[in-house]
Amino acid sequence: MLLARVEGNVVATRKHPSFEGWRLVICQPINNAGEPEGSPQVAIDAHGAGIHQRVVISSDGAAARQAVKDPKSPARWMVVGIVDEKEPGVPV
Repeated sequence: MLLARVEGNVVATRKHPSFEGWRLVICQPINNAGEPEGSPQVAIDAHGAGIHQRVVISSDGAAARQAVKDPKSPARWMVVGIVDEKEPGVPV
C-alpha cells in the first residue's frame, strides 16, 4: 500500500471490458512530506476521491481483479481509502 495524491481522471474511448462502469484515476505516490515519490499509477476508484486528495492505494492485483469480477482483467492498482487528515507525528 502507498500514500498517493489523485492527479487526474483517465478518459478512454476504448478500454478493457472489465473497466466498464469503473472510475479510473491517476495517482502519484507521495512520501510523508507530500512530495512525489515514484511513477504515477492508474487505479480503480470506487470511493469517489477528488482531484488532489490524498488516498491510500494498493497494488494487490488479485483484489483488484476480484473487485471488477474478472480474473483476466489487467487491473492492478485500486484506491482502498481516502485520507481525511494526518495526525502529527504519526507515520502514514
